[in-house]
Amino acid sequence: MGSQGGQDDPIAEPARVRAQLDRILSSVEFQAPDRSRRFLAYIVDETLAGRETNLKAYAIAQAVFGRDASFDAQNDPVVRIEAGRIRRALERYYLVVGRGDPIQITIPKGRYVPNFIVNQSAISPGSRSAPKSNQLHEAPAAQQKQSFAYRDLLLPIGVPLVLGLMAILSLIRPLEGLFGSSIPSGAPVSSKGDQVKAEILVEPLVGTGRGNGDADIARGLTDEVIAQLTKNKSVIVKSAGPQTQIAASNQPQLSLQGSLGTEGSRLHVQIRLVDRANGTVTWTGAYDRTFQDRSLLDVQEEIARQIADAISSRQ
Repeated sequence: MGSQGGQDDPIAEPARVRAQLDRILSSVEFQAPDRSRRFLAYIVDETLAGRETNLKAYAIAQAVFGRDASFDAQNDPVVRIEAGRIRRALERYYLVVGRGDPIQITIPKGRYVPNFIVNQSAISPGSRSAPKSNQLHEAPAAQQKQSFAYRDLLLPIGVPLVLGLMAILSLIRPLEGLFGSSIPSGAPVSSKGDQVKAEILVEPLVGTGRGNGDADIARGLTDEVIAQLTKNKSVIVKSAGPQTQIAASNQPQLSLQGSLGTEGSRLHVQIRLVDRANGTVTWTGAYDRTFQDRSLLDVQEEIARQIADAISSRQ
């Protein structure tokens, strides 16, 4: 079974793992199609049921994607492609909203058995061990009297001291305006005092080939670009959707667009960065790769990382 933390840890119980799965599948930040969600739910349920040895590409293709007995994983990479898409969607989910979740569900590369990693920092103190009854007692009467004595002594001193500090601060504040702010005037700041970050809307890449293969590769590369861009703390990444909006502010309104096509074992990708305010193309990139001796997922990850690096260097 996938790693579930300590045996006595209540968070490692199957019910809590299923609760984490429901939390992920119901989140809008888990950006994966329906078949990817069925894939994830299936491998988690099989693992919790102790049937992880059956989680091979052949069994998954039949149970999740409806393939028949003639399925050949070498000629039909649907399971590998969807597994890579789920890995990227999980990575994005935990980067964006799942940092404090009690369990992290991951799918190691090269296999389909998920791991359930316990987030110890998310365990509430009450769930670890209940305090013993003999530790709960009232303070002795002598200690209570002593605390009252200290309070009565400090009260007459503390009030004038606080009032004095407030008077000093009231004199210092006008001096700040005289000598200027400590924030450099050239640094853009938001209403909360943070440096303004560029917002990039990642639109779905378009597969230009005639078959469905290019469309699947385009969706996978789009997910990988989003995952790589979210690692850059200087930008805010948004995924295109019916409710996606760019903030109406002085932040750069950028849109990442592109297309790809395959010819044999060769992949060609065209990317452009567009200023949404006036339609100006501010940057373009072209990537040609062959995946004859490499896996498609490795090629997608390499291209997405180079795209993210090129955009990061511009910010």
